[in-house]
Amino acid sequence: MSKSSFFIIGKHAVIEALKNPKRKVLRLFLTEESKKIIHRSSPRKNLLKDQKIYFKTKKELDRYTKNENIQHQGFVAEIEHLEKIDLKKFIKDKLNSTLVCLDEITDPRNIGSIIRSAASFNIDGIIIKERSFPSDSKLMYKSASGAVENMEIFEVPNINTTLKYLRENNFWVYGFDSNSNKDFTEIKWSGNTVLLFGSEGYGIKMHTKKYTDFMVKIKIDNKVESLNVSNSAAIAFHYIKSKK
Repeated sequence: MSKSSFFIIGKHAVIEALKNPKRKVLRLFLTEESKKIIHRSSPRKNLLKDQKIYFKTKKELDRYTKNENIQHQGFVAEIEHLEKIDLKKFIKDKLNSTLVCLDEITDPRNIGSIIRSAASFNIDGIIIKERSFPSDSKLMYKSASGAVENMEIFEVPNINTTLKYLRENNFWVYGFDSNSNKDFTEIKWSGNTVLLFGSEGYGIKMHTKKYTDFMVKIKIDNKVESLNVSNSAAIAFHYIKSKK
């Protein structure tokens, strides 16, 4: 059965989709210049072989982004959703895995930025509630800069149930909360871990905190109230990669 399709925009998002053998690209809408950029990005493999390509001017491509206020850079693609991955199968026999769990984070820019940082620092996968994941958001794909194609994303029906399962299967859950007393750099980062980040507005829900093993914070200057969640995640990912 055919999967539902949607549009993505931007140079990195489109090129990485073309490179991903698991991704079905249905149609490409390119300028003549963007076609040359794709060829230059992969000189040893013709990414455009067997693709349906429609050449457009930049002005013609503007109609795909007129409601989002983001730049297409001459690249638009219609793609299908990837097959969903089973978290339980993925974690089987894992020994030193790092997963990220996003609790009620809904801003596509933040989600895209976190995906990009996670891919940059070798995070093994991202867990997000099905209803919170903007799976066909042009803005998320643009913010992720192609990293969606290189990151395992697990859409789950319930965050608390998932955290409970992971704790029962040799994962330690660390919740990041600016009100915690313990700096995250004081942790000896090893073994299977879950890094839990809460919503942009109110952080990790009180009930969800019951499914964590430790609450930690990123220590910042007291003149600043808090960090954006995507910035916090990037700092944590970089530090934990260096320790693992």
